Amino acid sequence: MPTHSLSALSQALALGAIFLTTLLIPKILQWRTRMMKLNAIPTVGSPGFFTSYISARAFKTDARKIILEGYHKYPGQAFKVPLPDRWEIIVSGKEMMEDIKKANPLDLSFIEAITETMQSDHTLGKPARVDTYQIDVVRTPSREIWESNSKICEMKSKMRLQMKFLPKVPMLYTVMKIVSRTSNRYFVGLPLCRDPDYIRLNIEFTIDAFNGAKTLQHYPNILKPIVRQFLTDVPTCLKRATKHLEPLIRERLRKEEEYGSSDWPDKPNDLISWLLDEAQGERRKDIIYNIVSRVLLINFAAIHTTSMTFTNAIFCLAANPHLAQPLREEIELVVSEFGWTKAAMGKMWKLDSFLKETQRLTGIGGLTMTRLALRDFTFSNGTVVPAGTIVSVASYGMHHDNVLYEEPDTLNAFRFSELREKEGESLKHQMVGIDSSFVLFGGGRHMCPGRFFAVNELKALIGEVLVTYDIKFENDGGFPAPDWNGASASPNRLAQVMFRKRIPSSA
Repeated sequence: MPTHSLSALSQALALGAIFLTTLLIPKILQWRTRMMKLNAIPTVGSPGFFTSYISARAFKTDARKIILEGYHKYPGQAFKVPLPDRWEIIVSGKEMMEDIKKANPLDLSFIEAITETMQSDHTLGKPARVDTYQIDVVRTPSREIWESNSKICEMKSKMRLQMKFLPKVPMLYTVMKIVSRTSNRYFVGLPLCRDPDYIRLNIEFTIDAFNGAKTLQHYPNILKPIVRQFLTDVPTCLKRATKHLEPLIRERLRKEEEYGSSDWPDKPNDLISWLLDEAQGERRKDIIYNIVSRVLLINFAAIHTTSMTFTNAIFCLAANPHLAQPLREEIELVVSEFGWTKAAMGKMWKLDSFLKETQRLTGIGGLTMTRLALRDFTFSNGTVVPAGTIVSVASYGMHHDNVLYEEPDTLNAFRFSELREKEGESLKHQMVGIDSSFVLFGGGRHMCPGRFFAVNELKALIGEVLVTYDIKFENDGGFPAPDWNGASASPNRLAQVMFRKRIPSSA
């Protein structure tokens, strides 16, 4: 062999050795170390390289059963389940929940978990992840609406208009329209909150964002911008939203320039104003996209969870007609004394209990408090979650635990109001409260900032239904089975509820 050929071969071998030493071998060792930490956590399902895919398929179709199996088999501990593209660690018990609540976001990140599971940089907008000022924007007005008697009365009157002509309806989609219109009365105001295309857009975006996330998860990061553009409906939704919102945003900006201040006469008190007030300085860069993407994101959160919660509550009422009368009596008695005010909302113990109990029993999924481990995280019981792993709390297991709840699989509508009647318990057990055995709204610093607005809205919605209508299923059926997809649950999309107008009452 010629000398120059031997030299070239030697150089190639040397480069190959360098590649193995500096890049490939460290990656293999890192992967092996990570797998050793994961292997130390027990598996529900098969841990095998190939058989785990069978278990991942089972989790997609029967997550409730798997979550309950792990919850009862490893109480107060961690277990893992295989998903098609990763392992997910599921924990339970008060101590492990507290560890998650107190964890530094640089260790366990809620934002990065959403980025991973919802592909939020591509579906919900990267600016909202990089600078999360929309969270504070939602938290403060949510409490203000909760505190404001005039806002509660206004919300009630708007709902009465939205629900005036309910016939027999497919419940979930009808509720999504009602919730979208009601929420957007505060988000964008009149007349846009009544625009049919804008309402449809917000409902469709909720669905398109979830579907887009599922599609994007199958592609490497380098291809995701292209996939988002051509294989998801997210760009179309953003374009439609911009068409509706850009004129409003530009008019607000023009008013600021005209008056030389962000405080000008007759300034609307809505989400767009709140976001613009917060978006000062560098935040004004690409302001139209920044505001539009955040309005879509907040609508996504508000419509999705509130609609499912309200629909589950309606299904419970239709399946348990005996509950209507005690709830009506409470609502009418309280409203006759206090009107639709903050004080009245606080006095509706039975209604609050009913809503909390329906969500404990049905819920909107099997897991909550989801975080992404940005670096290895050690729980107080010694469990190590390796960096790059998703970890969640088994909320479905907790909410159906017979140690935490008597007869946990049975609807006890006034379970929590009866607890509040005990001495020293009157301020506890509320739906918006912090409760280690009820985790619908998550926990810790990322506990849902809009829960005050959402619960207020739910009480007004259910109150309007109860005092205005008799409701039932067409064939006096029971609670329709929810639609589960992995750990996510949605109310049955086909179930219809019949509404019959009652004799008007003072409430």
